[in-house]
Amino acid sequence: MTAQTPRWIRNFVDGRFIDPDDGGRSFDATDPATGRVHSLVHEADAPLVDRAVTAARTALGPWSATPVRERTQVLRRAADLIEARFEEFVAAEVADTGKPVALARDLDVARAVANFRTFADVVAAAGQESFLTDLPGGRHALNYAVRKPLGVVAVIVPWNLPLLLLTWKVAPALACGNTVVVKPSEETPGTAALLAEVLGEAGLPAGAYNVVHGFGSGSAGEYVTTHPGIDGVTFTGSTATGAHVMKTVAPRVRPVSFELGGKNAALVFADADIEETLDGLTRSVFANTGQVCLCTERVYVHRSVFADVADGLVERARSLRLGSPLDPATTTGPLISQAHREKVRGYLDLAGQLGAKVLTGGGTPGLGAELDSGSWIEPTLWTGLTNTDRPVREEIFGPVAALIPFDTEEEAVGLANDTEYGLAASVWTRDLRRGHRVAQAMNVGMSWVNTWFLRDLRSPFGGVGLSGLGREGGASSLHFYTEPTNVCVHL
Repeated sequence: MTAQTPRWIRNFVDGRFIDPDDGGRSFDATDPATGRVHSLVHEADAPLVDRAVTAARTALGPWSATPVRERTQVLRRAADLIEARFEEFVAAEVADTGKPVALARDLDVARAVANFRTFADVVAAAGQESFLTDLPGGRHALNYAVRKPLGVVAVIVPWNLPLLLLTWKVAPALACGNTVVVKPSEETPGTAALLAEVLGEAGLPAGAYNVVHGFGSGSAGEYVTTHPGIDGVTFTGSTATGAHVMKTVAPRVRPVSFELGGKNAALVFADADIEETLDGLTRSVFANTGQVCLCTERVYVHRSVFADVADGLVERARSLRLGSPLDPATTTGPLISQAHREKVRGYLDLAGQLGAKVLTGGGTPGLGAELDSGSWIEPTLWTGLTNTDRPVREEIFGPVAALIPFDTEEEAVGLANDTEYGLAASVWTRDLRRGHRVAQAMNVGMSWVNTWFLRDLRSPFGGVGLSGLGREGGASSLHFYTEPTNVCVHL
């Protein structure tokens, strides 16, 4: 990697990028792999956020009146244009997140394309509910629902999968006729700005998509969520931030869709296919350096196969290759920032104090002068912890997991459900009856059987408890991004 002169990442309002005023505040965007600053980001102040909301409000009428066929054509053109600039999006995602280039290609940018095409199809095929009501005397009434756009939607996006989750929200919002004001994470501003170029070229009218950069309290995040011109908020991020956003919008009773934290469990039964299970657990524990809301941090294993699973997972963890994200052989990148690494290291220290046995990892790797200033952490596996210990109860959001034995199905279900979170779980067994039974018993929004992170974008996505509120995906997204008006006609 060679040092580059930092470039500007600007806010995008009413169809154009806004040049930073003299003396306007900016902040650094840093490559997590090297610790180097790669961009300067213009922070939006309250007046600029107001301009963005005003632009979105002005564009709402014309865009919502655009026929569905034309709106979905814009989404499909956007997908085509992302494909045409695929490597440019990959480079922006890698610079912001430090994730391996192969992961950015196969997951983040590929899913952005799929999000636009999927929601174009979903909205184009959507129907409406209708009921024929019997009345006395042989008369009838026809009830049908007309769905209208929610309005101006605030889209607040996290740093772990910034492009994937941005398009997961923006695509259905625009397809339903809404306009959006996007607040990316301050850690990962690049692809939201790049998407603005693509949407403009695809034919989206000025003001329908706006991007304001900044932080939370006292910055763009607060200005967006408190703005009276916002009609709804969709947010993915930490539970604490979600609770704060909910409190912020409560006085105006705005609808929210929250996908928040997780402390996800995997349950490995004695009859599981061990190799298949190890493949799945390696992904679910260590994918994106554990920085996926769906990642597994608690692995419950039947005592009869505990040693086999533990030994196999340790071997897989040690085979992961940490290194330059631009090296095709790299499997595992850094954490997003030094601050987040300190958080994860705090849990590593706490686990040690509580008597955890470190099977592998537990420290900071030495990767050479060019990378040693990055936010690296070793993939880590523990035994010796229980459900009462903080590292097993609190979301860590790193490449770490606790392995805990169980003896019965009932015990495994009880351990997995012993949490305030409820996002996802995975069940590993050859017994499909048990697979169905246990997956349905999980208090989560999503249960996988003999797989992980396998998604149909038409299915509902979200969590329960501290893991979120509401669902998105397929028809669930349409329900959030629209408001129904029931029409009753006396026939």
